[in-house]
Amino acid sequence: MTVNKDMTIQQVLEMDMNSAPVFFSMGMHCVGCPASQGETLEEAAMVHGMDIDQLMEAIEDYIASTN
Repeated sequence: MTVNKDMTIQQVLEMDMNSAPVFFSMGMHCVGCPASQGETLEEAAMVHGMDIDQLMEAIEDYIASTN
């Protein structure tokens, strides 16, 4: 599973539905909202006031733990 900051939350969830807790743990509780389908990870991080690199690291750590 390869994830980049230009993907949407929805795309990540479609790749692995079990990744939802990663977003929850980062304070992103809107995984089911319409914005999750249109905003990129980078845009979502900006809207939630978080660093995109931290979000990407959390997602990458999750991916590594599942392999």
